[in-house]
Amino acid sequence: MPVVIVEMWEGRTLEQKKQLAKDITEAFVKSGTPAQAVHIILKDNLKCNWAQGGKLASE
Repeated sequence: MPVVIVEMWEGRTLEQKKQLAKDITEAFVKSGTPAQAVHIILKDNLKCNWAQGGKLASE
């Protein structure tokens, strides 16, 4: 049972998240994993909670 955790900045629509979940699942199905065995956790992060190169992404 694969578990895929996707962390991304907030702002995607519900439709975009549905498509992402579908695409990730299809990639596993192509490698022989049953679709119902694929678990995906989508985590929306505020840009003020994400830093890169010592600076907040919100800056």
